[in-house]
Amino acid sequence: MFEVREKPKLVERAYLISFIEHERDHQGAESLLDELEELVKNLGIGMVGRRVVRIRKPSPRFILGKGKVEEVLKDLKDSHADVLIFDNELSPAQQRNWESESKVLVIDRHEVILDVFAERAQTKEAKLQVQLARLEYSLPRLRRAWTHLSRQKGGGVTQRGEGEAQIELDRRMLRDQIAKTRKEIVQVSRQRQTGRARRQKVPLPSVAIVGYTNAGKSSLLNALTGTNALAEDKLFATLDPTSRRLRLPGGRILVLTDTVGFIRKLPHRLVDSFKATLEEALVSDLILHVVDLSSTEYEAHMETTRHVLEELGAGEKAILTVYNKIDEAGDELDRLKAKRLSLDSVFLSAKTGQGLDILTEHLERVLGNQDQSSMYLVPHHKYSLVANLKSQGSLQEEEISEEGYQIVAAPRGRLTQKLEPYKINKGSR
Repeated sequence: MFEVREKPKLVERAYLISFIEHERDHQGAESLLDELEELVKNLGIGMVGRRVVRIRKPSPRFILGKGKVEEVLKDLKDSHADVLIFDNELSPAQQRNWESESKVLVIDRHEVILDVFAERAQTKEAKLQVQLARLEYSLPRLRRAWTHLSRQKGGGVTQRGEGEAQIELDRRMLRDQIAKTRKEIVQVSRQRQTGRARRQKVPLPSVAIVGYTNAGKSSLLNALTGTNALAEDKLFATLDPTSRRLRLPGGRILVLTDTVGFIRKLPHRLVDSFKATLEEALVSDLILHVVDLSSTEYEAHMETTRHVLEELGAGEKAILTVYNKIDEAGDELDRLKAKRLSLDSVFLSAKTGQGLDILTEHLERVLGNQDQSSMYLVPHHKYSLVANLKSQGSLQEEEISEEGYQIVAAPRGRLTQKLEPYKINKGSR
C-alpha cells in the first residue's frame, strides 16, 4: 500500500510556521499553532521554533516573499530543525520548492492530521477511511517520490524518462487502490447498518456525543454509563464510535454514542471519509454538543463543531450544549457568557461528577417531550407487552385492574403497532 509518502525514520525537531495577510489574524494564528504543536507532539516530534509571518500577497512558488523565505531558512539552520511544518495548506509544487531550498522534510497541517488519524484508527472501518484519505492526498504528490530518477530520453510526450514512466504507473495503481478502498468502505458500512437495524428491533432513543477534540466526550460517556471507554488527554484519542446503554433516573433506557472529535482546518477529505463514522449524529434523536469551558478558544471550537455538523447534514437536529470541565473553568461571569451563546445548555464536570444529575434529568425531559404518550388497557395474558415497555424505558404509569393493566406509555418501533388494539384514547397526552 502507498503511504502519503515515505518519511525519514528519525524526525525529532520541528519548526512550525503560519502565514497571515492581516495583523488582526495574528492571535488566531498563534492559537492554531498551539494546536498544531500538540498534534505534532502526539507524533513524538518536539518543537524547536515557530513563527507567524504576515504577507501582503502570497507567492505562487513559496507562499512567502523572497526576504521572508531567507529568514525562515536561517531560523531552520540555527535551530537544527529536521522538519518544517506549515499550518497553512501547501500545494505539491510549494512543498517541493521548500524542500529543495531548505534540505529538510516539509509538510503541512493536513499531512500531520492524516498521520495522527493513521496512528489512532482501531476498527477496520476507521482504518479504511484513513487509508482512502491518505491515498487521495498522495495522488497529486507522486512526482516528489521519483525526483531521483532523471530523464533519460528527450522528445515528445511519448518519449518519457524512467521517472515519468514510473509516475504514470504509480498513478494508475493509486487510482485502482482508491477505487478498491471505496468499495471496501461501502461493504463495511453495509455491515454496520445491518447491525444498527438489528439493534432497532428493540428500539431505544439514541443520543450522539459530538464536540471539539479533547473536549471530554469519552470522559462524559464513561461518567454517565460507568464504563471505561478510552479517554486520554490528547487530540483524537479515539476515532471510532463507541456506544453504551444508559438508564435514566425514571427508568428510560437510551443508547449513548461517542463520536470522533472535530478540529479547526479539518481536511475536507477526512470530513468526507468520516461521514460514515459520524452517521450516528445523523440518525440520533438528540445531539450532545460537548464544549471544554476551560479553553480560551471554546467559542471558536463551538463554531467549528457547528460548521462540520452542517456539512454532514445534521445542523437541524435537536442539540443540547454540555459545557464540560467547570471544575477548571472561570467564574460565574464566564458561565453567563457561555449561557448566552447557547440557551439550551447544561454545565458539568465529567471528571468530578458535578452536574451529571442535571444532565440526566434534562435528557429525560427532552426525550420525553419528543414522545407521544397514550393510555392503554392491556389484557393480563398480554403482560409481555408491558414487560417490553419497561425494558424499553417507555412505561410511564401502570395500574392493575380486573380487566388488565391500565398503563400510560410512549411506545417506540414495533411496540407501537402491537399496542394499537389496546389503546383506550386515540389522542395523545
